[in-house]
Amino acid sequence: MARYKDYNPYQDRMLPVNFSEQILPGTFEYTLQYLIENEIDLTAFDQWYKNDEGGSPAYDPAILLKIIFLAYSRGITSSRKIEQLCRENIVFIALSSDSQPHFTTIANFISRMEEVIKPLFTQLLMTCNEAGLIGQEMFAIDGCKLPSNASKEWSGTHKELKKKHQKIDRAVRRIMAKHRKEDQSKQESSHIQRSKEKQQIETLRKASKKIKQFCKANTDRTGVKGKPVKSNITDNESAKMKTSHGVLQGYNGVAAVDDQNQIIVAAEAFGQGPENNLLEPLVAQTQENLGLQYTKQAKLTVDAGFHSRDNLNYCKEKISMPTLPMETSARETQDLKNTNDLSPKKN
Repeated sequence: MARYKDYNPYQDRMLPVNFSEQILPGTFEYTLQYLIENEIDLTAFDQWYKNDEGGSPAYDPAILLKIIFLAYSRGITSSRKIEQLCRENIVFIALSSDSQPHFTTIANFISRMEEVIKPLFTQLLMTCNEAGLIGQEMFAIDGCKLPSNASKEWSGTHKELKKKHQKIDRAVRRIMAKHRKEDQSKQESSHIQRSKEKQQIETLRKASKKIKQFCKANTDRTGVKGKPVKSNITDNESAKMKTSHGVLQGYNGVAAVDDQNQIIVAAEAFGQGPENNLLEPLVAQTQENLGLQYTKQAKLTVDAGFHSRDNLNYCKEKISMPTLPMETSARETQDLKNTNDLSPKKN
């Protein structure tokens, strides 16, 4: 007869855990912890807390920043999921020193501290620059379409949205007229069917009210050419845009990346699909973060989606940087030939 080792699922075992030893050198979390603890100035957060004489102690912003940045680096943006990781994942437990913040604390910190967190990006870039991680030779700008937490079915110009709520109101009137007719003829539909239709009326009325309130409180968004573009009731800063996987409601995430170590030197999310007018704000943000000298001496590479005569003139007049789009068409190539040489003059 086979014999097996004995086991007892109810036995206890004491496991000593040193949190600092769980953060291994060479990992992202090790670098993250070092930067936040030693290089980043977090004193700007102090003014947001008024508990020096009364109230409960707050979670240290350093703890919250560590777990939020680590979660975001892994594609996790849910506050509930981050809270769960701080209970179950040893790396998150170590970074948070087993403090286990509630998901509402995490969500409130992200929403309230947005303007305080943004400047930390510049501090990180300065640290990378001092360490020699940012080159001075080339940086690239490109974008990708990112879905937002909003349905494209709630998009439209104000004219289209008004037609939609009128259509919803007509549907409500039809159902109510049907009910009145049944009441008069004493031929009611089944109780289940009647309940479903009443629920449908309530849902339609809420949708109609939502559209009316939105149209009353907002005006039409305008596009690059000044014409009205589709708004979105749930997230009005997002936009409908075409992708290789179909149409989505979301943002165009554009980033400028230094070529030496692929460090992002500027980034922004725009509520539009076309990119031909997004070069200037990204270059301006790069200049703000790293200085005008960086953009003057480094080459810039972008794809044909950013090509326009205005962008070429901007590069020539404002920053004098060499700019060559990739995969240019015959017309774009001719435009380049007709434009003065953008290359920087050698000393």
